[in-house]
Amino acid sequence: MIRRLVLIVLGLIWLAPIYLLLVNASRPPAEYDGERIWTPDPDVAFVDNVRAAWDAVGLGPSIAATFLYSAASPALAVLLGALAGYAIVVLRLRGGFWWFMLIFGGTIFPLQMLLIPLFVSYSEVLLYDTRTGLILIYTAILVPFAAFVMRNFFTGIARTIFEAARVDGANAWRIFWRVYLPMSLPALGAIYILEFTLIWNDLLLGLTLSQSDSVRPIMTTVSALNSAYAGTAIPVVLAAGVFVSLPTVVLFLATQRLFARGLSLGQF
Repeated sequence: MIRRLVLIVLGLIWLAPIYLLLVNASRPPAEYDGERIWTPDPDVAFVDNVRAAWDAVGLGPSIAATFLYSAASPALAVLLGALAGYAIVVLRLRGGFWWFMLIFGGTIFPLQMLLIPLFVSYSEVLLYDTRTGLILIYTAILVPFAAFVMRNFFTGIARTIFEAARVDGANAWRIFWRVYLPMSLPALGAIYILEFTLIWNDLLLGLTLSQSDSVRPIMTTVSALNSAYAGTAIPVVLAAGVFVSLPTVVLFLATQRLFARGLSLGQF
C-alpha cells in the first residue's frame, strides 16, 4: 500500500509540468495570468495559438528541414555504427578495442567546446547554413552511440554463424548485408528512434550552424518566439512547443514494442 502511494505521488509530480504545459498552451493569450497557471481556461485556444506561432516565425520550412535531418542522420549513423561494430567484433579488426575507443572517445568532450571550432571551420568550407553541413555534424555526433550499442549486440551473436557463412562461400560484405544486418534490425530500430528524437530536439547546433528559415531546425525556430525582440505571448510559445513535440511522441507510441525489444537486445 505504501509503495503504491509513493508511486502515485511520484507520478503526479512527474505529470505536473505536463499538465501546466497543456493548460497554458490552450489558454487565450489575453487571458494568461501568472497567478492562475493551474486553473484551466474555459476557452480552448490551442489551435489559434499554434496558428499564431506558425504565422509569427514560419514553422513550415523548419519542420521540413528537421524531418530531413532526423531521418537522414540517424539512418547514416546506425549504418556506420553497425559497420564499425561488425568490423571490430565479427571481423576481429586488428587493434579493434583502440579503434572503438577512438570512435567512442568523441563523446568525452562537451559539445559546447566544439561550437566555436565548428562555426569557424564550417564558415571556411562553405558548410555554414546548409542542410548538408547539419546532416554531417548530426551524423558525426550520433555514430559513437550507435557503434557502442552494435558492438555489444554483435558480441552476443555466436561466432559459428559467421564461420558457417564463410564455409558456404559468402564474403565478409555479403555476410554483413544478408546475415548480420537483418538479425540486428530490432537493435538498429531502437537506436534510430532514440537518435531521431535527439536530432529533432536539437537546439544548440541549430543556433550555431544555421540562420535561414529553410535550414534552421524546428527547435531553433521555436526559440525565436521567446527571444527578447519577439514579444510573443507565453501561451503561443507553449503551444508551439507542444505542436513541434508531437512527431516524437507519435513515433515512440507507434514503435514502442520495437523499441522495447531492441532495448533489451542491444544491451544499452
